[in-house]
Amino acid sequence: MAIVVNMPRLSDTMEEGVVAKWLINIGDSIEEGDILAEIETDKATMEFESFNEGTLLHIGVQEGESAPVDTLLAIIGDKGEDISALLNGSTDVEENASAETETPKEETSTTKAVAIPDGALIITMPRLSDTMTDGTVASWLKSVGDKIEEGDILAEIETDKATMEFESFNEGTLLHIGVQEGESAPVDSLLAIIGNAGTDVTALVAAQQAGTLSSPSETKTESPKEETKTVEATPQKVAETTTTNTGRIFASPLAKKIASDKGIKLTDIKGSGENGRIIKKDVENYTPQVVAPIQQTAAPSPSVTNFAVAGEENTSEVKNSQMRKAIAKALGNSKFSAPHFYLNIEVDMENAMASRKMINAIPDTRVSFNDMVVKACAMALKKHPQVNTSWTDNNTLFHSHINVGVAVAVDEGLVVPVVKNTDALSLTQIGFTVKDLAGKARNKKITPSEMQGSTFTVSNLGMFGIESFTSIINQPNSAILSVGAIVEKPVVKNSQIVVGNTMKLTLACDHRTVDGAVGAQFLQTLKTFLENPVTMLA
Repeated sequence: MAIVVNMPRLSDTMEEGVVAKWLINIGDSIEEGDILAEIETDKATMEFESFNEGTLLHIGVQEGESAPVDTLLAIIGDKGEDISALLNGSTDVEENASAETETPKEETSTTKAVAIPDGALIITMPRLSDTMTDGTVASWLKSVGDKIEEGDILAEIETDKATMEFESFNEGTLLHIGVQEGESAPVDSLLAIIGNAGTDVTALVAAQQAGTLSSPSETKTESPKEETKTVEATPQKVAETTTTNTGRIFASPLAKKIASDKGIKLTDIKGSGENGRIIKKDVENYTPQVVAPIQQTAAPSPSVTNFAVAGEENTSEVKNSQMRKAIAKALGNSKFSAPHFYLNIEVDMENAMASRKMINAIPDTRVSFNDMVVKACAMALKKHPQVNTSWTDNNTLFHSHINVGVAVAVDEGLVVPVVKNTDALSLTQIGFTVKDLAGKARNKKITPSEMQGSTFTVSNLGMFGIESFTSIINQPNSAILSVGAIVEKPVVKNSQIVVGNTMKLTLACDHRTVDGAVGAQFLQTLKTFLENPVTMLA
C-alpha cells in the first residue's frame, strides 16, 4: 500500500524545506533507513532517511525547490501501484486522475532528458548560512576540464557572513561553470556541472537559459553556450594568467581578486609560488614603495618654492562583498528598529589578573580575560533571565538555554561564533571552544551552525587598546556587552590612592525587553563575578 511522505520538520523553527539533492530516483527500491534526500532547513542541510520500504513512485518536490512542512514530498509503495488517488487527494479522483498522473511523468521525463542520460550532475549555489539569499564566487580553484575528486575544493564563495571554501561531494570532470569569478547568483541556481569527461552538457546549459531546469539560474550570464565554449577554450588564461607587455604573469584567482580590490598591480609583486606564481600571501604582504616628495624651484623667481607630492588623487571602487552587505543590513535594521540604551560600569580586575595567572600556571592550560568575561556573562544571565530574551511583535521569548556569541574580526568583516550552553562549561572549556571557533572563522572553516543560536553577545576591543566603546545589538539578542582594555591607573582603596587595574564595560540593551534597572542589576552581578573569580568556580 502506498505511503505519503511529507516534508519533515527538521528543526524547531523550520517552516519550509528545500530539497538540495535527491539520492534516489523514481522506480528505485528503498529499504528502511535509506537516505532519500538532502534537505535544507533554516539552520542546516540534513540527510532525510526513509522509515518505510518499497519503491519510490513519485517525487513531489524537485531539487532546488522548496515546500512547506507537512506537504507532499514523495510517495513510496509497491512497484506499479496506482497512486492517482493520492495525487488527487480524497475527492475528484476520476475527474483529475489523468491530469495528475501526467504531471509526475513530465517531471520525470524532464529530469531524465536533461540530467540523467548525459551522466552529468548539476551543482547549485549552496546555502552556506541561514540568512544567505545569494552568493558571489570569489575564486574558482578548478577549471573546466579538470578532474574532480570527492572532497576537492571547487571554489571560494562569499556569503553574507564569510568567505567559505565549497567542496565537491562528487567525483568526475568539471564540464561547465555557470557563475564566473566576481559574479553573484541566487541560492540554488546553477553553479557548475560535473560529469564524465566529454559529456555534452549543451542541453543542460540551454535548459538553464530557457528556465526549464528544476532550479533555473537567474544570473547575469546572457549566453551560457558561449560561456562554456570560452572557458573550455582558454581555461588556463581565465584561471591563472595575466598578460602584460613584459610577458605572462602567473597568479592565482584569489591573488588577482585581492590585488584588484586593493588597487595593486600584479607587475609590482614578486611571486613565491611554484614557477614564480603569485599567491594570496604575496599580495597581502606586498608593501608599495613610497616616493619621497621632490622640491622644485620655480623660475624665474628664486624666492618661490613649489612642492610636487608623489602620486596623484585617485578614488577606486571596491565591490561590496556579501558579508559587508549583510553586516550593513543587519546592523542597520538593529540600530533603527531596536531602541538602544547604554549602561557603563568599571570593574576592578586585580583579583581576576591574579586568578588568571594561577590558572595559566597549570600545564596545557590557557585562559584569557575574555574567557572570564564570557563565563561571568553566562552566570549573570542565569540570575537575570530578562536579559536572555528575544523580542517579537507579539511575544517576548525567554530562552532557558544560554548561548554566548563572541564577535571575531576577520579580513572580510565581522562574524559571531556561538559558544553553546556556555553556563555549563568551565573556564578552560570556554577558552578552548572560543579559540577553536575563532580559528575556524579566520581560516574560513567555520560552519553556519556554529554561528547561529546566540542569546547574548560579547564584543571585545580591549586587545586593541580601546578603553570604552558601544556596540550595536546582535539581533535577535536583547543585549550586547562591549569590553574595553585593562588599564593601570590610580584608584582609591580604603581611603588611599593606590595603583590599580580596571576595565570598563558597556552594556547595550534593547529597551523593548530590558529596562534600565534590569540592565543595571545584570552589570552589578557581572561585576561581582569578575571581581571575585572564585565565585565562578563554585
